Amino acid sequence: MRKALRGFLSLAVLIGTVSATGASAGAATAAEPAAVRSAVSDSGTSTDIKDRILAIPGMSLIEEKPYAGYRYFVLNYTQPIDHRHPSKGTFQQRITVLHKDTSRPTVFYTGGYNVSTNASRSEPTRIIDGNQVSLEYRFFTPSRPSPADWSKLDIWQAASDQHRVFTALKRIYSKNWLTTGGSKGGMTATYFERFYPKDMDGVVAYVAPNDVVNKEDSAYDRFFANVGTKECRDRLQGVQREALVRRAPLEKKYQQYAADNGYTFTTVGTLDKAYEAVVMDYVWAYWQYSLLADCDTIPADAKSATDQAIWDSIDSISGFSAYADQGLANYTPYYYQAGTQLGSPDIRQPWLGKLSRYGYQPPRNFVPSSIPMKFQPWVMRDVDTWVKNHANHMLYVYGENDPWGAERFRLGRGARDSYVFTVPGGNHGSNVAGLSPEQKATATAAILRWAGVAPAAVQADPAKAKPLAKFDARLDKKDLTTEHRLGTRRP
Repeated sequence: MRKALRGFLSLAVLIGTVSATGASAGAATAAEPAAVRSAVSDSGTSTDIKDRILAIPGMSLIEEKPYAGYRYFVLNYTQPIDHRHPSKGTFQQRITVLHKDTSRPTVFYTGGYNVSTNASRSEPTRIIDGNQVSLEYRFFTPSRPSPADWSKLDIWQAASDQHRVFTALKRIYSKNWLTTGGSKGGMTATYFERFYPKDMDGVVAYVAPNDVVNKEDSAYDRFFANVGTKECRDRLQGVQREALVRRAPLEKKYQQYAADNGYTFTTVGTLDKAYEAVVMDYVWAYWQYSLLADCDTIPADAKSATDQAIWDSIDSISGFSAYADQGLANYTPYYYQAGTQLGSPDIRQPWLGKLSRYGYQPPRNFVPSSIPMKFQPWVMRDVDTWVKNHANHMLYVYGENDPWGAERFRLGRGARDSYVFTVPGGNHGSNVAGLSPEQKATATAAILRWAGVAPAAVQADPAKAKPLAKFDARLDKKDLTTEHRLGTRRP
């Protein structure tokens, strides 16, 4: 799935360096409310939240980071490699807990990739003013079994990871729970609900693709034929075409770029295939992360632009490091899932004529050949059917100009108290805050209601709904997908 291997706040946010398991934790700040500070009950049992969390079997502390008004923990949790056969080995899965108060509801967040080890709040966490538990997706390092049995990387096993974490922490955080995530995280939240529908009180899924029939991708072709304006489409198509026309001189620049940075191309096969993959991603990546207003940054006359101008435009949007071994390595779990269960787009891009040598390359090309892959076409059909017939307390938010929204989740007659909303002109960072005033109020009121914290005024009039917590520039990210903006074939 596509993405620009450039900074989506880059996965630098995701990967974060952490200290060894068992490292000493930072002290709570004086500004923290009484609910987050240490205490001892009359029976002598500690009620400190860290002690309570670490009393859970299999839970261990990596580090605690102080944050005013919260306690923030980075943890490891022992998980079965195979939830169907728990006795056949375990691995350590990273989670984080942003603790506010056990009397508040909790949001279960996953981006579907690595977990950030820096404190942050998802939009629903701010709306309900709650706690947040964040989970690293299985097989993303360091949450990878050793040796890695890739057959145990599937959506049911990942949902079972979440179910087990929820079951353990629900004893402490007993109020309502919501699950959320952006992009692949929105997909993950949906799959969790499909397999464990009794766990969560609501689902907020942002820009979540839904590739029901992997071999039928005409919806994407229709999207690219109409998105934005003709002027902007012509600019993008012109630069992309010129990058293939000038393949020879630009690949010389790519060879030097790779040599300077130590990049190799064993997985994809050749520098030529990597170069074309980056170029083929260009138009998709632009609409995924840019806005129509940004089109002024694209060369207006590509044929007269310099080689450097073409290179810079492709690199800034698609990222020439994306398909080097070093760019692909951390995302092997994603590409494996795309090629075995999730599906991936295959777009035509007719404006390129016969300039493409390899077409829109499949996920198999981005996973080491030593890892076997076989696609399971029934998996997404099952999820799609379930959502249409059983969605309950589920909210989907899409961006009008986001390619991933061309194949989206839709509600059927069996859906109850569920919604699908679209941000006008929105991209892959679309969220509730960007919706029209009426839809924003409806969505916010639903989130508050599902979390069990809707004020009486909101229950009487949803138009009065607003986030319960104030905006915090350090905690609140405007773009849910900024945690994995590295690579162009990923949601």
